[in-house]
Amino acid sequence: MHEIELKFQVNATERAAVDAAVAGRKPGPRERLQAAYYDTGDRALAEAGLALRMRREERRWVQTLKGAGDDGMTRGEHNVPVVALAGSVPAVDPSLHADTPLGERLLRVLRDAPSPELRCAFSTDIRRRKRTLRTRRGVVELAFDEGAILAGERRLPVCELEIELVSGSSLAVIDTAQRWVAQHGLWLDTRSKAERGDLLTRGETVAPERRARDVALDAGMSVAAAERCVLRSCLDQVGVNSSQVASGEHSDEHVHQLRVGLRRLRTALRLFRDTDAALADEATALFRSLGGARNQAAIAQPLAQQLTDALAAIGMRSRAPELAAAPPAAEGPAPDATMRGAAAQKLLLDLHARVQAADADPAAGANEPALRDALARRLNRWRRLVVADAKRFTELGDAGRHTLRKRAKRLRYAIEFASALWGRKAVRRTLDPLRDLLDRLGELVDLTVGLATYREAAATDPNALFAVGWLAARHDQLLQACEPELKAFCKVKAFWKG
Repeated sequence: MHEIELKFQVNATERAAVDAAVAGRKPGPRERLQAAYYDTGDRALAEAGLALRMRREERRWVQTLKGAGDDGMTRGEHNVPVVALAGSVPAVDPSLHADTPLGERLLRVLRDAPSPELRCAFSTDIRRRKRTLRTRRGVVELAFDEGAILAGERRLPVCELEIELVSGSSLAVIDTAQRWVAQHGLWLDTRSKAERGDLLTRGETVAPERRARDVALDAGMSVAAAERCVLRSCLDQVGVNSSQVASGEHSDEHVHQLRVGLRRLRTALRLFRDTDAALADEATALFRSLGGARNQAAIAQPLAQQLTDALAAIGMRSRAPELAAAPPAAEGPAPDATMRGAAAQKLLLDLHARVQAADADPAAGANEPALRDALARRLNRWRRLVVADAKRFTELGDAGRHTLRKRAKRLRYAIEFASALWGRKAVRRTLDPLRDLLDRLGELVDLTVGLATYREAAATDPNALFAVGWLAARHDQLLQACEPELKAFCKVKAFWKG
């Protein structure tokens, strides 16, 4: 069995309004749900993406096993009612899920675990209000949860709305979500109670950033099937990082990987077709709105450190605070506020709708060219643009070199998407020189952005003139240093040409 749902965090200011909206005109009683979540001592289930719980639902007990899906909405789920003696808590029994795909996966994990004994890792105590809605695409259930996740003395409040499909199209969930997000300012959160509880158990609040995962395309796939596979990969990276950023507790790397995911998404939309302009524009706008935070963390601060080191080398470390200080970041919304905002939430829901619509289209893939041929044509066209710019690199100017870097990144992501269709050795012959070129171009473009910032600061702060002079000299050095990587990339024969 599978459940198809999206979950949203509810701001404290909207709690009463959401509760009233879910209750409707004839509110029923709240349901109390008390659950214990089990794992091994070394978190084997959490590492495998599984959650095993025993939950008391008013007067009955239900044991549930869940496992994450690959589209951000679907999760495997298997429920087993359990009989318990009055006043007792039934023991968890993994064998109750045997003969199901999830159950077999659980038993494999336990067999391979060094210490397979299960223990209660954390618990939840939730008050739930539910309501069923009929929409033009299907029937959905709203579940508004308030309560807490508990791990020893630690406590994490819960205030969230789940929208789950009862029957009909998965797009019914997204349609409903769009209305509730617009009305109540909700923000999408991919993190389950099990994931948040696992963090709480360890005394942590921030999960690792989600990096791009390999895309396993097969030459026998249709172009449409390959597109769906790539879009799911993009959704995974964007969704997981956006949830952590929106929570307000995140690292600079979460913001960076979120922007990488948005770049990959834009590449995917153009790699397979040129008809998703609206979604690509949304991704571009969100990418740019997160740029200020990235520039401060990845450009301004590292350049300030380089300037400090340069001053120290000439015996002027004492002057570093005023001569090497990074200019203040441009004013704008913080990344968490950006990701909780209407534009970001619209993009996330539109991306979910794009993936779900592609999955549901039975005609997709008809009368298409062979996958390798289709991707080779697009890769060849994009490579020609990079090579043409590389050959006139010194004539491009800073704006042109920035364009070259963006084109090279787009080519890199496209190659990574398609790499499974060709031999690994052949792909590396093209991809390795491209990555080397991107590293060099990245250093140059970042320095160019920093130089422009210090030049602007120098208009009102003479101390910034030292930085301008040092960075200008470094800029010229980097221009010359790009030559070997440019030549190496241009010489390599593209792997898709045989």
